[in-house]
Amino acid sequence: MSSELLNRLRAEVGGDAVVTDEDIMGSYSRDMMPIAPYGKPLAVVMPGDVDGVQACVRACADAGVPIVPRGAGSGLTGAANAIDGCVVLVTTKLDEIVEIDAANRLAVVQPGVVNLDFRDAVSKHGLFYPPDPSSYDWCTIGGNLATNAGGLCCVKYGVTTDSVLGLEVVLADGSLLRTGRRTVKGVAGYDLAKLFIGSEGTLGVITQATVSLRPLPQAPATLVAGFPTTAAAGDAVARIVGEGLVPSLMEIMDASSIRASEDYLRTDLGTGDDTQALLLCQSDSGGEVARREMDALEQMCRDAGAGMTYSTDDLAEGNMLLQARRVVLTALELYGTWLTDDVAVPRTRIAELMTGCARIGEEVGLRVAVVGHAGDGNMHPTIVYDPSSEDETARAHRAFDDILSVGLSLGGTVTGEHGIGKIKQAWLEREIGPVGMRVHRQIKGALDPHNLFNPNSMFAVHGEPDAAGGSTAEQ
Repeated sequence: MSSELLNRLRAEVGGDAVVTDEDIMGSYSRDMMPIAPYGKPLAVVMPGDVDGVQACVRACADAGVPIVPRGAGSGLTGAANAIDGCVVLVTTKLDEIVEIDAANRLAVVQPGVVNLDFRDAVSKHGLFYPPDPSSYDWCTIGGNLATNAGGLCCVKYGVTTDSVLGLEVVLADGSLLRTGRRTVKGVAGYDLAKLFIGSEGTLGVITQATVSLRPLPQAPATLVAGFPTTAAAGDAVARIVGEGLVPSLMEIMDASSIRASEDYLRTDLGTGDDTQALLLCQSDSGGEVARREMDALEQMCRDAGAGMTYSTDDLAEGNMLLQARRVVLTALELYGTWLTDDVAVPRTRIAELMTGCARIGEEVGLRVAVVGHAGDGNMHPTIVYDPSSEDETARAHRAFDDILSVGLSLGGTVTGEHGIGKIKQAWLEREIGPVGMRVHRQIKGALDPHNLFNPNSMFAVHGEPDAAGGSTAEQ
């Protein structure tokens, strides 16, 4: 059966599009999450067009071989990780910007286009695509859609779904579903596009998106504020939110993240040795409006107890300060392997989450650095450990789960933008409950009755092994 499927794939998708070399397949077998399980695929298939995607899906469906859709592999939950005997369907060769309609402020784009390349392309038309995950210089639009990715601009512009008008999706029978619209308004039928966004490749393969664009914002002004305690930084966030200010960016870093970035960039952010938290804000409103916003933000930070504040409208200087936030994960590699978490809490409880993470770090004896999107409460506590040590690995796993528990206890969610993947299935069930899980499984069963797409990711169908090798069958 395997040889028959491979022969069919080569005949219908193209010989060059089907990869069976074990070394090459290994590089497509997992994403960036070190603890997520992964298997050995039968093949990696890289279609160059939508017809190739449809042919691959039909062939795998006929053979009963599961498909794991994959973009660039920048994910952080193992959602795109291979399982034994599957076909990894890579969408990076569908990399065309089909259309930029400047007059209607929309674009049509294929899933393999890199986020930053797309942003650069529309900027030449005076337009702006807001979603900007930290991996924006190499992650793809398809992966952003599959995880409903966010980024640093979410506080003002929302997450990926907020920019999507419509999708084209290859379903489990190989048919092509067109959802959504090109108009500003439209309520014809169920909003099926939103259903597929964030579904992590479990319902179909996204092959095209129609997205809304915004006018290119002004060059941002930047504010950095250092606080003597995380509580003071949390108070500043609460004041800003309470006053109704909406900066284009509002990020927070704890002391461990600040030091790691400074060491990595070989620079001094000027926050001082006593700073326990840093708030980084930007306004892209331009002109007098931006000046008023920055003045108000700075005053609120001072009122909350900031020990230092510094603002600038110099673009290069602002980019340097923002770079310190963007490089945190890379900077933490100086100390070991990182395991990054993704929880979102009410914005008034950010300080409690950060305090809880510090406590957990002390309890397990590992560095836990916290950065996050303070504007929307989405935080990324990151555990640093030595993977060659079984003891440290076990402690890192414990810390990961303990952080999720704290997040839920504060009225939060176990994922703000990374998704569930193969590492948080039990936590999904804990958060949404049995009725929520039943509805998820019913939707999966309706669209993918034979469990073709990404089985064992996000949640398990009753009776199939879960990601840890157990069973989710009801007793």
